Amino acid sequence: MISPWEARYYRRRMPRWWWARRRSYTTFVLRELSSVFVALFVVELLLLVRSVAHGAGAYENFLGTMANPAVIALNLVALAFVLLHAVTFANLTPRAMVVRVRDRTVPSRVVLAGVYLGWLGVTGFLAWLVVG
Repeated sequence: MISPWEARYYRRRMPRWWWARRRSYTTFVLRELSSVFVALFVVELLLLVRSVAHGAGAYENFLGTMANPAVIALNLVALAFVLLHAVTFANLTPRAMVVRVRDRTVPSRVVLAGVYLGWLGVTGFLAWLVVG
């Protein structure tokens, strides 16, 4: 039962798909949802380390599980969300970090370019390590 004090407050109902009306809201909600997939990748990596620690048989079982088409599809969806998470995080860097050089503020485009060049450099280095 609603008390007399609560009855006088009007609370407007929010539509279920309120976030789909504006692109910025949709991006925000998808970025928050992407955190679940980032956690999924972390759990998968921990399971990989665990299987390696338990020997060749456990590692082969893990690889067999990862070869399942449903797991591959889930990992592709997770990869898309993780990339969205990484890109939106990188795009927020100029707003969160103001860089000053000799009493001048570095333009946000330069900061963002540095972030993406660093990302590209680390990705290239890791690809070189893996591929050889």
